Amino acid sequence: MTAPMNKQNPPDTELWQGGRYRSAHWLASPNFGARPAHALVDLLVLHSISLPPGVYGGHAVQELFTNQLDWGKHPYFKQIEGLKVSAHFFVRRTGEVWQFVSCDDRAWHAGASQYRGRSNCNDDSIGIELEGLEGDTFEVAQYKALAELHRAIRRRYPIAHIAGHEHIAPGRKADPGPGLDWNLLQNYLQREDQCFPEGTLLKTGA
Repeated sequence: MTAPMNKQNPPDTELWQGGRYRSAHWLASPNFGARPAHALVDLLVLHSISLPPGVYGGHAVQELFTNQLDWGKHPYFKQIEGLKVSAHFFVRRTGEVWQFVSCDDRAWHAGASQYRGRSNCNDDSIGIELEGLEGDTFEVAQYKALAELHRAIRRRYPIAHIAGHEHIAPGRKADPGPGLDWNLLQNYLQREDQCFPEGTLLKTGA
């Protein structure tokens, strides 16, 4: 069931079909739910993921988010056996974008979390997984794809905050980690300082 939009921008049928971004590869995940009736979707949460860790390419992430991962295929997979999670988007090292859950719905990416005075960040956020290893750097193609995706999302949802999983679940999660260049991200996104977590932006100049 899809929750009605609340205080969000008018639908952009050129970019969106409901909560589906037309430029993304769509692969439906069963791991989602309805947002609370009056949720204000104003937060982007950035994650990093690779399966197995540090191995890029392949379809293991897509298989994880659609409950199709063969747990016996790699020793690491046994550590996460039975995990049922999802994100709205997955941005590959090449900049290719996949979508698994409608942005009108609640994906299962944040877990126990709190940010900007609100808890349960899954309720009112959009989760974006970047293909990468926690602490490792990301590709320019990913920053560019993220910037384009961010622009499209802002056409439909009033995004006012951008944070990493590490900022909404400190002590429990550490991704995407120090490899994400927040200053470079701000340059691509062209957003004001207050959109980003405190301490992530390096001040330049006098």
